[in-house]
Amino acid sequence: MFTLTPLEIEALRLSLLVSFWAVAASLPFGVGCAWVLARLDFPGKAVVDGIIHLPLVLPPVVVGYGLLVVLGRRGVVGAWLHDWFGITLAFTWKGAAVASAVIAFPLMVRAIRLALEGVDRGLEQAARTLGCGPVRTFWSVTLPLMLPGVLTGVILGFARSLSEFGATITFVSNIPGETRTLPIALYALTQVPGGDEAAFRLCVISVVVAFAALLASEFLARRVQARLKG
Repeated sequence: MFTLTPLEIEALRLSLLVSFWAVAASLPFGVGCAWVLARLDFPGKAVVDGIIHLPLVLPPVVVGYGLLVVLGRRGVVGAWLHDWFGITLAFTWKGAAVASAVIAFPLMVRAIRLALEGVDRGLEQAARTLGCGPVRTFWSVTLPLMLPGVLTGVILGFARSLSEFGATITFVSNIPGETRTLPIALYALTQVPGGDEAAFRLCVISVVVAFAALLASEFLARRVQARLKG
């Protein structure tokens, strides 16, 4: 009952790979966007905030179709990437990572922004008066204080990437060994006779991995917070 087939193991491996790269590639942009939204005031800030959080409220299929139009082989950006650099994102696992990153990005930015807004600005100003420049102040004062939020954002983004379905299947389709992640494999198994047992196994795996990610987020955030207070 709980013996995974090679195809199911491949789907799990691919999901972990896609989720890892989705978070790793989007984290620097997430920190940057969170800092801009938390620290700067400028005309159109509400519009920028809305665009960043738009994937949270849009149907994932809409996001996937937008990625296909922009990053597809004949897309506005995708054609340029292919012609000049030989990079193809549509219908590849790299495209699945991009789709997952776009969907999970608002959650990451939200968690980091809340942590950044809770940082005591007086500590940053004290560091500046002691001769630290803006960059050194960020790395030595701001980042350690906002680290629990960063970790929370990373874990939430990873968990959301693991569960991404609509944007992924629209942008990169369902290709075994290339783009068939856990949610897509689960959906495929529900469409074939006799796939209930395998579908149940993948369902259990998805729940366990997602719950473990949430527990890890809480544990790491508390550990870092305790070290900061100690």
